[in-house]
Amino acid sequence: MPHPLLYTYRRCPYAMRARMALIEAGIAFDAYEIVLRDKPAAMLAASPKGTVPVMVLPSGEVLDESMDIMRWAFEQHGDAHWWDEAQTPSNQALVALNDGAFKKQLDTYKYPDRFAPGASARQRDLALGDFLSQLEQRLRAEKYLGGNQACAADLAIFPLVRQFRAVNEKWFDAQALPATQAWLQAWLASTLFERCMKKLPSNERVVF
Repeated sequence: MPHPLLYTYRRCPYAMRARMALIEAGIAFDAYEIVLRDKPAAMLAASPKGTVPVMVLPSGEVLDESMDIMRWAFEQHGDAHWWDEAQTPSNQALVALNDGAFKKQLDTYKYPDRFAPGASARQRDLALGDFLSQLEQRLRAEKYLGGNQACAADLAIFPLVRQFRAVNEKWFDAQALPATQAWLQAWLASTLFERCMKKLPSNERVVF
């Protein structure tokens, strides 16, 4: 049987969450590492929005939102916990905040030259108070957002928190976020993340 084809980009957090879900679910897939300045015509034909991830199933169905790819992967997995726990009201709210306000704050913090002077630090501090403090409270109560076992919400949020820390690791590590920092470091050291970040040749379809 042919594998699903995933158009991806190694450093994109949304593509990262899709790859991690597929790997965790044990689904073999082909990966196509795109070049941002030269996106493949086949990907644009499948999904004119032009952003990764885009997954084309053997049936021809196209999934071009990362959460839809994660849902599909875990529906094949046979372990309902991974997706079902991510659908609790608290996890849905946290993922929505992660993908909404926190992502905008991260972009301003990450690219200070694109915004007014001082905006970067203000948005960094807002992210700390609005989102990271909530994540910290959750992770102080439970090891993962899925309780004692990780769930899709962990995988959805981890890549953006990773990006946030990478802007200024020394600053992030000095904040009073011990549970979040431990959670983040555990994911960074995980075999799942190592496999997810395997380097691929560009513009070539390969079995992941």
